[in-house]
Amino acid sequence: MYRYLNRRLFLKGGFLSSAVFVMSGCNLFGVTTLRETIEVVQDDLFPKAKELGISTSSYITIVLRHSHINDSDKLFLKNGAKWLNESAVELYHSSYIKLSSDKRQEVLKSISKSNWGESWIETMMSYIFEAMLGDPIYGSNKAEAGWKWLEFRGGLPRPKKAYL
Repeated sequence: MYRYLNRRLFLKGGFLSSAVFVMSGCNLFGVTTLRETIEVVQDDLFPKAKELGISTSSYITIVLRHSHINDSDKLFLKNGAKWLNESAVELYHSSYIKLSSDKRQEVLKSISKSNWGESWIETMMSYIFEAMLGDPIYGSNKAEAGWKWLEFRGGLPRPKKAYL
């Protein structure tokens, strides 16, 4: 049983480094990692976070590993990254992360017109702001950078351990 749990934890932990297969029709068009896609799209959606040194993608890693986050929500985040790449291939014949900044913005505008795209972008923005404004104990809002940017003082008492 112990070996099974270790394998299971290993597999669950490795999902962000897993490949996203980008398909064009029935052909494999390209391979990228979920983490690469999430990092680039979060920088495109809210570049100020990167400028402040806030690691939004590490926060998504925590979210996607946490047992209290609904599996369907996790699947939506993963599928959204896949669909984003597929949309990039349809529009520009390249995966999202390989596009220029201007073309990535066009892909985001394009998907925002669909129900899934609008919801996925909204979800990504929510997690970006959670990463920026959450307590530094979660590891993304290092040195309270998001708080300082907004001239915000965190609530008291501060958590002694991370919930997520």
